[in-house]
Amino acid sequence: MNEIDKSFDQIVEIIENARNNAYRKVNEELILMYQGIGRLLSERSKMASYGDGYIDSLASYIRDKFPGIKGFNRRGLYRMKQFFELYNGNEKVSPLVTQLSWTNHLLIMSGCKSDEEREFYMCLAIRERYSKRELERQMDSGYYERYMLSEERAVPEKIKSGSNPFLDAYVIEFLDLPLNYTEKQLKKGLIEGMKKFILEMGKDFTYVDEEYTIIVGGEDYHVDLLFYHRTLRCLVALELKTGKFKPEYISKMDFYLEGLDRQAKKPNENPSVGLILCSSKSDEVVEYAMSRTMSPMMVSQYQLKLPDKEVLRKKLQELANIPMTDDREIDKNE
Repeated sequence: MNEIDKSFDQIVEIIENARNNAYRKVNEELILMYQGIGRLLSERSKMASYGDGYIDSLASYIRDKFPGIKGFNRRGLYRMKQFFELYNGNEKVSPLVTQLSWTNHLLIMSGCKSDEEREFYMCLAIRERYSKRELERQMDSGYYERYMLSEERAVPEKIKSGSNPFLDAYVIEFLDLPLNYTEKQLKKGLIEGMKKFILEMGKDFTYVDEEYTIIVGGEDYHVDLLFYHRTLRCLVALELKTGKFKPEYISKMDFYLEGLDRQAKKPNENPSVGLILCSSKSDEVVEYAMSRTMSPMMVSQYQLKLPDKEVLRKKLQELANIPMTDDREIDKNE
């Protein structure tokens, strides 16, 4: 590539950065505007003269002043009021609110039942740069509950980081598998739906290869799927099982991780990590099987349909005693 071509790329990068910065600035101003309107409505609500008539009159007045403007009807104005009241005085959330789109804020406000859950999805959406569709999918799949349940259960210290990248249960509802599917069909489905699988796994995972070959003693051994995790800075071997977890899977994964560390790991990378993904498991059997292994690995299960979020919430409450509420003001005023 000559110098002129290189300058093309530099100019394109400048344009993209400027567009992204402009979008962030516009979004920041929009969120601050909604927050400011919400503050005023919240203050007015404490006055005796405030009522539904006030909101209706305000919506009509805004329509007259700004013909064709959207989002400032009765429903939209109550959402702005709720938005301000939800996060007012919350020092942890205040720096985050302008980093999310209003659409994602609406999803989080309507779909979450606790301050902890709202903060979790805000941080997740910002870190993973979720679109509306991606965030909606994660919320529908009970990602918060599944993550928190994974945190409550024992996660091997060997693979813990600032934020645990592995879940106790994964949802892969996007696969179109026959009734009695094989491991080969499961793997093929995940590869074909890799973009959606990465969304479920987390965007720090980068797909490397399928049937990754390790040669030991003149024989070929194959890792079902191989990933690289950017935060952990290590290779992640994923073994797929269509049935219930069996203790012998641990020794096989030990073997694969040793092979990866000797043959594929780079000097600046951390030891490889293993993830065994089964259709079901007994936590007690997993604990016994892993009690003496020195390798960093997790055993998780997968589901082929979206879980019942209420069942997950109840499990989470039982384990962590986290209070859940369902008294969102927006539901009472719409």
